[in-house]
Amino acid sequence: MAGMLSFDQLKSQVTDGLIDTVLVCFVDMQGRLTGKRFHGANFVQHSYVETHCCNYLLATDLEMATPEGYASTSWASGYGDYVMKPDLTTIRPVPWLESTAMVLCDLLDHRTHDLVPQAPRTILKRQIARLEAMGLTPMMATELEFFLFEKSLDEIRKSGFRDLAPISGYNEDYHIFQTTKEEGIMRPIRNHLYAAGIPVENTKGEAEAGQEELNIRYADALACADHHTIAKHAIKEIAWQHGHAASFLPKWAAGMVGSSSHVHQSLWDGETPAFYNAKDKLGMSDLMRHYMAGLIAYAPDYTVFLAPYVNSYKRFSKGTFAPTKTVWSVDNRTAGFRLCGDGTKGVRVECRIGGSDLNPYLAQAAMLAAGIKGIEEKMELAAPTQGDVYEDAKAADIPQTLRAATETLRGSAMLRAAMGDDVVDHYTRCAEWEQEEFDRAVTDWEIARGFERA
Repeated sequence: MAGMLSFDQLKSQVTDGLIDTVLVCFVDMQGRLTGKRFHGANFVQHSYVETHCCNYLLATDLEMATPEGYASTSWASGYGDYVMKPDLTTIRPVPWLESTAMVLCDLLDHRTHDLVPQAPRTILKRQIARLEAMGLTPMMATELEFFLFEKSLDEIRKSGFRDLAPISGYNEDYHIFQTTKEEGIMRPIRNHLYAAGIPVENTKGEAEAGQEELNIRYADALACADHHTIAKHAIKEIAWQHGHAASFLPKWAAGMVGSSSHVHQSLWDGETPAFYNAKDKLGMSDLMRHYMAGLIAYAPDYTVFLAPYVNSYKRFSKGTFAPTKTVWSVDNRTAGFRLCGDGTKGVRVECRIGGSDLNPYLAQAAMLAAGIKGIEEKMELAAPTQGDVYEDAKAADIPQTLRAATETLRGSAMLRAAMGDDVVDHYTRCAEWEQEEFDRAVTDWEIARGFERA
């Protein structure tokens, strides 16, 4: 792919002085890039083999706190090391940073050198391997929605996150004139990512003031998750470089629509789209119907991986294009699952439940696990729902709170069988901690509502 670097090319560019810094990164539980900056010469001579990090990095929250309750690591065990093993097929330039390249790592146990089961990249790789054993390749694409703000992250933080004004003054969905005003940020995002080997398709204004969407071409599931994570990181950095804040918080204002991350998915058998059947009215194969049946039936089990924080659930509201029901429909944006490309070889299912804060590795892995279960059990797909799904009283609801979604994750026999008890227990504890931290907080709403009148 254009923009990617082989290890030999990286060595040559380091020798020529074109690259002096290598970002050696892995993906944490929250979907963030974490790691070290290596001098280029050291990396290509020594550290390309491996480096190390503290194993607490897969047991923290957004604030980097170290909660109790994780079996894999703790204060009692002394917080030892993980091995960061660079995946040399992921080397790429970082064009928005001077003389910099990046490589993604897998995390290995320090003693056994086995893959760390709780690492997001490991979790996704294992579900991909299950499908490969069936002769299938999962192909996916994610949409990244986010807001741009007038002020910088530092200015907003110093204001106590109260001075929040989006970069534009009105709904800019597909709006060319308004998005022209934002090209000073969005054009570098597109071009820098493309130069970094991310197959960017387009950007557009989304359905709110200051809301943007980035679309990346579909790819195999692991590459899709890599692309998503690097793009999200880049958007924040490039906006920061231009003096503006970019936020992927799903619901930053009660009266505005939230930001999602829709996930498109299909399975392929070599070069053949395994979801396609030319004889079917909608172009759907039996394999696709079984996959979708599992995807929908187990949606409550994996909702935590699509909506991992308390704020995530504020986005689910009728009339906002964010779904509230776990049903499917044909090209209908009110449903939790939308059939796209019906009747064509591009037929696929779009999961619309996920918010902009999801970790793509975890979300994709959980959905693949559900789809695999549907295939294995030859689950029957119900008929599509029609009309305004928000008003369909018979349709099953998406879990409405993090607390409810956590309990379905905890009790999910499907995910425990697919991912292992250690992984499910680890991420259940992660979700519990988020709820516990919120329950300890005193919000502005509570104070304003009750300070005088309670």
